[in-house]
Amino acid sequence: MSEHDEDGYSGEATLVVDGVSLTAKVELRGYFQPIDGYYRWYGRVAVNEELTRLAGGKKTAVTIQAGEYAATGELSDPDPWGRYRITGTSTPPFHVPTSLEELNA
Repeated sequence: MSEHDEDGYSGEATLVVDGVSLTAKVELRGYFQPIDGYYRWYGRVAVNEELTRLAGGKKTAVTIQAGEYAATGELSDPDPWGRYRITGTSTPPFHVPTSLEELNA
């Protein structure tokens, strides 16, 4: 575990890049940064040929939806294995516990 208490999501998500929607597997994590008051989320998108074609190996804006949660973010350059990193600030595309009851459940 990192220095932050992390939340996350692992599974299928819908990505929208340049108006084109596609489904991909994602691994996402996030944490609240108390110093600046923002929630930062990040992760990787599994290798996806359509995403590679749309993003073209460059940084690009993306909308991601995982179940009922959606957010906007940015895809970065792909890693050597063809997986794109995805990052965003503020509302994440996954549920984040907001009460002690949820954390202790």
